[in-house]
Formats: sequence, structure tokens, C-alpha cells
Amino acid sequence: MAPPEAADGLADLVNLAALTGLPPIVGADARTLILGSFPSPASLAAGQYYGHPRNQFWTILGAVIGVRLADIGYADRKRALIEAGIAVWDVYRNCRREGSLDAAIRDAAANDFSALKTLAPDLVRVCFNGQTAGRFAPQLAALGYRTAILPSTSPAYTLAIDNKLAAWRAALENQLLT
Repeated sequence: MAPPEAADGLADLVNLAALTGLPPIVGADARTLILGSFPSPASLAAGQYYGHPRNQFWTILGAVIGVRLADIGYADRKRALIEAGIAVWDVYRNCRREGSLDAAIRDAAANDFSALKTLAPDLVRVCFNGQTAGRFAPQLAALGYRTAILPSTSPAYTLAIDNKLAAWRAALENQLLT
């Protein structure tokens, strides 16, 4: 028989509400897709990718494409990404999770990546925002995409922002020019 605290933990996991992710930001001419793991509670509440104010995604990506994304509204951010040929999505369609850490993701179902050929026929590159999303690199490579796992923009990943930005620049700048 399981100890009472283990049974309580199982009950807590079963009682976690199922969460559903966000639809992709994608234009028909997207050449690069950035895949995260799953939106944070702040992002889900806002209905926006990378909605937590301390997440460095918009600052880093803005520096790469030359648009101050962190300083403009969400609709303008999406428009700027589409104009730059960048799509954004997550690897998980839905899951259960307490809090915002990737390590807390449970009962996850992956998004249907085969739909990418229809959504973005010019897509050639998939970059993963962190190691959790990066676990899907072999699956996307098998679909014919070039892949790169980048440092997470999450505030939980404490690598200096200059180092994160250098890695993101190296992975994205050449792709954006082709």
C-alpha cells in the first residue's frame, strides 16, 4: 500500500486541470519556426506567447530581427514576426501542470507537426527555446527540417542574457537572410 503522502500527491496530479496551449503564430511564408514547450500560466492568462514580463523572448528575438518587440503591443509583435518569416508555437498541445516549470509538465500531448507542411510550406528551420522543447528535435529533423536547440529565454534559466542573445543570433541571423 502506498504511503498516505504518495496517495495525496497522486490525487493532486489527477485533480490538476487540463491546460490547452495557444494557436501558432504563423504566416504562409514562414521559414523559421521557434518552438517552446508550453505557455506559462501568465501567458495562458494573457492569451499571448511569452506573456510573463521577465521572460526574455521578446527582448532577444527583437534584438535579432531589429525590432523592439518588447516595447510594442502583442498584435504588432505577431505582425513583426510574420513579416520576418518567423513562426512561433509550442511542442505540447495540452498538458497538466502545477506552476510554470517545464519539469512540472504531466500528461502532455504533442502538437501535430505534420500540419506544418500545409501551414508553412517554405519552412526550413526549427529552433527550440530550451531543452524541454529540444527533446522534439529528432522528430522535426525526421520531417526534413534543420534544427537547433537554443538557450531558454525563461527567467528560470539563469544564463546571462548576452550569452543567450549570442546563441540566438548565431542560429537565426543567417536563416533570416536566406
